[in-house]
Amino acid sequence: MYFDDLSKKVIGCAIEVHRNLGPGLLESTYEQCLAHELSVNGIGFKLQHPLPVFYKDTYLDCGYRVDLLIEDELIIELKSVEELKAIHEAQLLTYMKLAMIKKGLLINFNSMMLKDGIKRFVR
Repeated sequence: MYFDDLSKKVIGCAIEVHRNLGPGLLESTYEQCLAHELSVNGIGFKLQHPLPVFYKDTYLDCGYRVDLLIEDELIIELKSVEELKAIHEAQLLTYMKLAMIKKGLLINFNSMMLKDGIKRFVR
């Protein structure tokens, strides 16, 4: 699978977090640690970035939040679940559509090998 440079950097940061913590913790823990790792590596991001819904010429705050928006061009959706399901993919794809972002990564930290818990999406 092809990954662009930004995705590779983010995946490297995620692998570093997983290498240090392993699987089995809460999603919020991985989110905070990944945010720290991104910051240390000079990668710009927004944590829990609000994502309004555009409905009939109006933007509405419906409570959606992107886990991590990386340099305004990559959405990261984090999970810590037994296995990724189609609904997790649909959530990321919907966020990408609403934000008009073309690239996304779905990362499940509850994998023995993190590379097995990463899915890349391009719209």
